[in-house]
Amino acid sequence: MTETRMKFIISNGHLIDPAAPENTGMDVLIEDGRVSAWLKQGEPAPEGCEVFDASGLLVAPGFIDLHVHLREPGQEHKETIASGCAAAVAGGWTSVCPMPNTNPVNDNAAITRYMIEQAERAGLANVFPIGAITKSSDGSELAEMGEMKAAGAVAVSDDGRPVPNAGIMRRAMQYAKDFDLPVVDHCEDKSLSSGGVMHEGKISLLLGLKGMPALSEEIDVVRDIILAKETGAHIHIAHVSTKGAIEAVRRAKNEGINVTCEVTPHHFTLTDRAVEGYDTNTKMAPPLRSEDHLEAVIEGIKDGTIDAIATDHAPHHHDEKALEFDRAPFGITGLETGIGLAFTELVHKGVIGLERLVEMCSANPAKIFSLGGRGTLAPGSIADVTIIDPQKEWTFNALDSRSKSRNTPFDGWKFTGRAVATIVAGEFVFNDLGKAANS
Repeated sequence: MTETRMKFIISNGHLIDPAAPENTGMDVLIEDGRVSAWLKQGEPAPEGCEVFDASGLLVAPGFIDLHVHLREPGQEHKETIASGCAAAVAGGWTSVCPMPNTNPVNDNAAITRYMIEQAERAGLANVFPIGAITKSSDGSELAEMGEMKAAGAVAVSDDGRPVPNAGIMRRAMQYAKDFDLPVVDHCEDKSLSSGGVMHEGKISLLLGLKGMPALSEEIDVVRDIILAKETGAHIHIAHVSTKGAIEAVRRAKNEGINVTCEVTPHHFTLTDRAVEGYDTNTKMAPPLRSEDHLEAVIEGIKDGTIDAIATDHAPHHHDEKALEFDRAPFGITGLETGIGLAFTELVHKGVIGLERLVEMCSANPAKIFSLGGRGTLAPGSIADVTIIDPQKEWTFNALDSRSKSRNTPFDGWKFTGRAVATIVAGEFVFNDLGKAANS
């Protein structure tokens, strides 16, 4: 249930907007779903304006998750758009971008529109669907990208079924460029990783599990960068996880190639050693890598090579994850733990500062997918706001999750830093502060 605030001010908070030259000491006035002005702290609130006291809290442009799986249509036993959006706003995400691996695949305008309509009915997070590159994501015939974009798609991807044919991928980039759509690729050469269930290395050998080599990711990243250079298309590398892939992206950016990339919280937090207990909640694709790859991820976050943090929220029913490690599906939930992990592992450990975090979770995602009016709280922008208590200590209990699924390796983890209120288009869709405006 939302609390409608037609006109209110967020006061006394620590405002961070990477797009603004000066944030210090400013309050945010919101009217009719948009930011109408910034006021100096201490100024009296305009007449008839309610006040939300954000003392001690971080006030940021709404966080945008570029990579989620909401499972609807077709796999509603794992997640629905409504339940996924509930988890999103509880985690501080005002917008999410669901991948097309639904059933049927989101490869046409009708399914794209359906996903947006379901999100509008839920009235929680914004949903910006990612359409398929190829029909049924089978890698052969290009999907109707123009029609999907007209219906609301913001990018195209075949996600967990990466396009294996370089010729098809080249045409896809040429086609997507005509519609100004980024091409998002889950980079994995399946001829190298087929049958693998974890990172290939010392730990996989000790555990007797078939590995997925880092080379599998790196070869596809290099291929995509070459194709992006040749076509001029925007390639966005999903969930980058290896040292070689990050080095390839860094080189490409230095050459001026239109490439961006994202990282997941689990890839900057866990290594393949987490698999030692054979917990299927540590099974994901790309897999948890070894320590040297995690160190490369951290360096890529620090130096700006990695543009965004995305959760790759991938819910699965308990019965599916209860299978043997070899047979269980890949993926974990992440919408409700992403910000906690980012603060605990990155901000509080001094890897990055608050402004860089907001850039990676809000400003950059808005730029990458051209989400106009978002990623900033400048006057006139859409009033999507994430309010965070950076010092809040809390423990994640998977049983309390708003997602329909509980497949997380972070059950029982203690975090410092949490979203305490989420505002979408000027409405409080999540408020965990026990207070409302006028408090």
